[in-house]
Amino acid sequence: MTQHLHIQAAGMVTCVGLDAASSCAAMRGRLDGFAETRFMGPDGEWLIGGAVPLPRNWIGVKRMAHLAAGALSDLRSQAPGALETAPILICLAEEDRPGRPIPDPAAFARLLAEIIGLPAQPRLQIIAHGRPSGFVALDRARRLIAAGEDPVIILGLDSYLTAQTIAHYLGENRILCPGNANGFIPGEAAAAVLCTAAAGPLRLTGLGLAREVAHIYNRADKDGLDLPLRGDGMTRAYQLAMDQAEVELAHVEYRISDHIGEQYFFKETTLAGLRLERGRKPFQDQWSPTESLGNIGSAVVPVMLARALAAETRAYAPGSPVLISASGDDGACGAAVLHAVRRAG
Repeated sequence: MTQHLHIQAAGMVTCVGLDAASSCAAMRGRLDGFAETRFMGPDGEWLIGGAVPLPRNWIGVKRMAHLAAGALSDLRSQAPGALETAPILICLAEEDRPGRPIPDPAAFARLLAEIIGLPAQPRLQIIAHGRPSGFVALDRARRLIAAGEDPVIILGLDSYLTAQTIAHYLGENRILCPGNANGFIPGEAAAAVLCTAAAGPLRLTGLGLAREVAHIYNRADKDGLDLPLRGDGMTRAYQLAMDQAEVELAHVEYRISDHIGEQYFFKETTLAGLRLERGRKPFQDQWSPTESLGNIGSAVVPVMLARALAAETRAYAPGSPVLISASGDDGACGAAVLHAVRRAG
């Protein structure tokens, strides 16, 4: 890495707030936006979800475009002029995920440009890897900044509140409901972060990408395998990020993870921590935005970055650095280390 990447500002739209400030305050206060949805569970009861309270009942791509527009407008209020010049790296759901809310990224891009008043041909790049997409976007943004492109915007948005998605995950017995305690709450969100070469409150110092072979669908009935979960992928992602940042896990002050509610993902990060942490005595806080928002898919990494930024600027972060991590259903794992940029005086 030849050029530092700093997180300068963030915008957000979630089920607990329609901007980053209120969303982060609600998450800090352990509030949630969970309520009954229009989807019915296997027991005949309405499913609980984290839907964003928009002024109109938009659906489909139009709803997603308004979510994204809200996050970008929030970002624009903090960094005027950035949207008109910066490339936007858009993190979306996996291409093979049933019911993905944006099946046609090109149509979405045109609608988003129309709503928010972007240039006719905004410079958009699509990254469709689900929850870990934000780490791929950070790597790409770091390369763009090193090449002289500054600033760069990372936009993550997703929704698990679509009929096909709900039906699929109910069939997989993965949604939290009265008959299944080991499941996730479907949610939706959009978040945008402004990445710059100029010094900002947080600096990306390490980034790691890896893959876990014993992923959540690693079952004999799925792919003929049934490998034990050792946390190899997340351990490798942690190690790569910390090696770049020249820090050990024992000296990370707090962690933010995308624990979506299923035991598998708690075990994954726990195993990675057990394998890498040596010599730490003080308590290491662990945060997860999904406690308030549910499973928000590819929006989660920008949301975690925005939360770390708010914690630093509002002076309630437990310390520095912070380790952020996320993993996908296909075994993709990502981790990032960010250090606070302390200013004299």
